[in-house]
Order: sequence, then structure tokens, then C-alpha cells
Amino acid sequence: MAETPFEDLITDVTILVDETDYTDKSQLKEILRDSHSSTGTTRSSYKISGSDQEIEELFMKLCTLGRPIKAVVAAPVMEYIKKRHSAELNKMKGSHVLTEELLSAETDSITMIFKPFSSRVRESRVRLVRERFVTFYQRIASNLHVTNVDIKQDQCRDLQIEFPELVIYPQPFGATVRGSYANIVSLQDFIQQKSSGLRDRQARRALEAPMHFTNNHVHSSSAASCEQLDEEETCVICMEVIRKEVKKTLNCKHSFCRGCLKKAFVYKPVCPTCGALYGTLKGTQPEGGEMSCSNQTSSLPGYEKFGTITVRYNIPSGIQKEDHPNPGQTYEGASRVAYLPDSPEGQKVKELLQRAFKLRLIFTVGQSSTSGRDNVVTWNDIHHKTSISGGPTCYGYPDPDYLKRVQEELKLKGVE
Repeated sequence: MAETPFEDLITDVTILVDETDYTDKSQLKEILRDSHSSTGTTRSSYKISGSDQEIEELFMKLCTLGRPIKAVVAAPVMEYIKKRHSAELNKMKGSHVLTEELLSAETDSITMIFKPFSSRVRESRVRLVRERFVTFYQRIASNLHVTNVDIKQDQCRDLQIEFPELVIYPQPFGATVRGSYANIVSLQDFIQQKSSGLRDRQARRALEAPMHFTNNHVHSSSAASCEQLDEEETCVICMEVIRKEVKKTLNCKHSFCRGCLKKAFVYKPVCPTCGALYGTLKGTQPEGGEMSCSNQTSSLPGYEKFGTITVRYNIPSGIQKEDHPNPGQTYEGASRVAYLPDSPEGQKVKELLQRAFKLRLIFTVGQSSTSGRDNVVTWNDIHHKTSISGGPTCYGYPDPDYLKRVQEELKLKGVE
């Protein structure tokens, strides 16, 4: 019995085309106009039905159109970056790349579209800016915390001046604060001191004196009469002068109050000043995943003398736990494939990645920077080469500095 041709088995195919996925919208509409069964579903998307051959021909035409270079990010995080890191953001884009932002109120996300300033700017440069932006965004977002504080609305302005690293949003009852863990702890301790008085003996003597803001500290007018401290060194966590009997100095030479440092290390065992790692980071990668490695004789661009190591990850879907953004809710798993050269340095990176996987550091649960979807398994700031070729802008090879960079990223997480 002769087999039925594939195109005769599937006689009716329907696809959705979103015009926001294409840069040349006028040419897109012209192509879609030739598809007689094209109907508009929303203001910017079209439903096209036809035979398998017709849809395949349409798809080939669509492939000739330029697709925008974009990244989907969380709107609150992006707002924080604009307020506190605008200089770094502008420097990253430079004068050759423009960005357009599309806000989705439904998902509270922003689609960042990266465009060349002129036709003389190469696409590879635009893609490189997008790659740098995603890396920068992930690093900011991974250390960003949100909390609510019980303060009056008229106090928000003074506190915002006192803590410029934070973003404080007045609310009907209290305020919402966004920023790094260390800065939020400093704010909370500052508010507690104002409500209950300074804790140490020197401050109790001056409790009746008026308090005022100056240089991120709380001072009293009778401070000169207080007992002298051995060292005028400030703890960046609580913003108090460090008393000698509770001083803790790390190997990186930065000092803190012992209790403050202990609280900070519960969250992440890194120096709050320079980020030096002390101990092993506890990862949030979902449990139950698998990592496997295999070897091929074919080589990667730039490593023609060596074979290829193929790394495969599989993280099944499941229920989020307490260390995830939405405990109790489901998350969508992921399968990923990455490539390393089978060189001595590539083999070393493979072993480091295997250790990082066991420590649950490769993946996390959060929002995808490409699709914008929440509650999905995403990369955890350890970059992988998911393409064989195309260079850095396409997450592929050749990239002579990649093995060195990924070892530095692993070192920041305590894997070396």
C-alpha cells in the first residue's frame, strides 16, 4: 500500500502572525494581503489559514523580512534601572543603537526593541548591545528586593534623599521600597531607631536631644558628649558607627557589625560591599533535573583542533517551593542544549558546570527575559553557548573569551 504524501495528510493549516515581530510592517501587510484567507484577530495580529504548501510558501516569504531584536523584561525592575542606573544604561546603548519600549499592562512587562541608529550600523552591533543589556538586567534583578515599610507619606521624601540607592513609592498606608538587600536593611534599621531610640549606651544619654539626617546617619546634638569610639568606621548595612566589640572584618578587608553581617549572610554569603564570596551559595534550581554530557568528533568554530562536548539539561515542571517567587504555584520546566570545545579548558568548564548543577546554581524559577512569561525555568546568570556558530551575538562560536568569562561567572557563585 503506497504511503499518502505528507501534504495530502494535512490539508488545512492555521497560523498566527504578530506584526510586532517584524520591523517592516508595510511589507508584511503586503505579503499578508496576498493570503486570501487572512483575517485580523487583534489590532496587531493576523490569522492565516491554508494548505500545508500555501503556509510553507507564506512562511518562506516571511523569513525574508527583518525581525526585531528584542528582550522582554519586568516593568518594575526596568523602572528601578531607569531611576538608579540610567547612566550605565545610556553608556551601554551608546550613540549607535536606539531602543523602543512596548508596555504590556496585562503582564506588567516591557518589550525592549533594539534598533540601529542608521543603516550603516551593523546588525551584529545591535545584537551585542541586546546581549549586554540582558546580562546587566539579570544581575540587577537577581539582587533586587521589595518590601513594605510603615512610615507616613510626608516622610518618604526625606527618606528618599537619605537613601538614594533605593526607590521609595508612597502608598495610602506606608510605602513600598525596592532596592538591594543591604540598603533595605539599612532603611529598616534607620526607621526602627527613629521610633525606639538608639540602642547603644552613648545614644541613650542623648535621647532627649533632637535628631536630624546627615550623611546617612542619625546624629544627636549632644553627640560630642558621647563616649568616644575607637574607630569611626561605618557599617554599610545598618549605617551605624561600628563598635569595636562587635566589629567583624572579612578577608576582603571590609568591616561590618557582626549581627548585621550574620543577617546578610542568611540571604547570600557575599560581602555586601564588594561581592566577595564566603562559603557556598544556595541555589534555587528546581530539584529533580538531569544533566548529561556527550562527545562528538566535529569541532566548533575557533576550536578546529578539538571535538565538541554537548551538554544537555532537562528540568521537569513542578510546584514552586519557599525559595521560589510564588510558592505553591506551578512552574514550567525546560530542556536546554549547550556546547563546549573538547579542549583541556573546555573539559575544566564542563566539570565546573557539573558542580554548579549539583549545587542548584545553573537554573532558577522566574520570568523569561525573551518571552516575558512568569513561573518558568530560566538561566541563572551563568552563560551558555546554545548555538554552534554565529558568534557571541547568536550565543555561539567563535568567541575566544567565552571560556574565561564563564569561569569568572562560576567563581562569583563559589564554583572554582
